[in-house]
Amino acid sequence: MTKHLRVLHPAKGILAFYDGRVDGYRFAAGLNWVDDGALSLGIASYAIVEGDEALVYDTHVSVDHARFVRNTLEALGVSKFTVVLSHWHLDHVAGTAAFADCEIIANRRTAAHLASRKAAIEAGTLEGPPAIDPLILPTKLFDDHLSLKIGNRAIELIELNVHSDDATVLWLPERRLLLAGDTLEDTVTYVGEPENFDRHLEDLVKLSALDPASILPNHGDPDIITGGGYAKTLIAATEDYIRALQRAVDEPSLRELTLKEFVAPQLDAGWIRYFAPYEDVHRNNVAAVLSAAQAERQ
Repeated sequence: MTKHLRVLHPAKGILAFYDGRVDGYRFAAGLNWVDDGALSLGIASYAIVEGDEALVYDTHVSVDHARFVRNTLEALGVSKFTVVLSHWHLDHVAGTAAFADCEIIANRRTAAHLASRKAAIEAGTLEGPPAIDPLILPTKLFDDHLSLKIGNRAIELIELNVHSDDATVLWLPERRLLLAGDTLEDTVTYVGEPENFDRHLEDLVKLSALDPASILPNHGDPDIITGGGYAKTLIAATEDYIRALQRAVDEPSLRELTLKEFVAPQLDAGWIRYFAPYEDVHRNNVAAVLSAAQAERQ
């Protein structure tokens, strides 16, 4: 289950536990959310390590993945774990059982989403198999902002509405490093809530105002992550993509473009890299945007 899970080292004291983007590999036969929503695109969970303490940012796509994360960190001398959930989506919370004895932090919206869906998540009926059983709910909640220290390292938790209405990003101010969860993604963001586009754009401006020197998204190119992460232009690429999707409602010609054509300026500028499986994501995004626009007009 974890044979393709690899440990990347994007920065001192930062580990990325990356799986996916492996030709021909599937987590399980048949349709399942692990392959179709996570491994096909590539996914990382992160750890910030300081002495014998670690902050684990998301618990990956299975309990086995999470145990690998924990075992790796324990081998480095970590004995105190704090978990932060970036948002409620299954590929980010599936391994919570491996950290059941630890503090698990989430914003209040994330906790509410998980609590209301807990039975379906544990039964494997929310998004299909595999089930996440047991799902361990957050033990510490916050609203808007929370300051933490892992060892001597200051970490800011910031609540946003990008990709989902319950996003939490991590900001390391001394290093100007942003761990972005799914608020930013390469090649393009996955649109689940097009009705919130205006809010997404507002909160992307907030991310840009941080002026990050480096960005580590959960879904991205492993080579770029290994190299230290993305430039601030990843935020601009995401803003441009959302605005283009908004225009597609009234500009039918945009709807016919492939993803490569749709984001050609950002690709040419080197802000993002093209990864073919995101063509399906883009088609689904366009369909979701048009469906939401039609519902609003009725």
